[in-house]
Amino acid sequence: QVQLVESGGGLVQPGGSLRLSCSDSNGFDLRYTAIGWFRQAPGVEREGVSCIRNHNGFTNYVDSVKGRFTITSDKAKNTIYLQMDNLKPEDTAIYYCAIGGVCGENYMSPRWDYWGQGTQVTVAS
Repeated sequence: QVQLVESGGGLVQPGGSLRLSCSDSNGFDLRYTAIGWFRQAPGVEREGVSCIRNHNGFTNYVDSVKGRFTITSDKAKNTIYLQMDNLKPEDTAIYYCAIGGVCGENYMSPRWDYWGQGTQVTVAS
């Protein structure tokens, strides 16, 4: 059974960095699936942040994080990372990873089959 788990969130000052991790606590094989990172802040709709086609390494990013965030996959560890650099207050949100959706050339599908419980990222002075 899929049980996604995110980790790595925390409190960081503007301009700082965090690295989020996504793995499966039940050992579900993530090495050949598409994985998406999403974020949810109070009062706004869920936003797709980044995704990776794990089978071929294709990635995309929402415009607001391009050049600052990097999604990678370590297949040996069955883990996907979101490296977040130059963080801004508007990046504050709960960040979720998900599988079972479409990581397209210029979009991420809004519906994904499995979601983690999220990790809080807070960017503030």
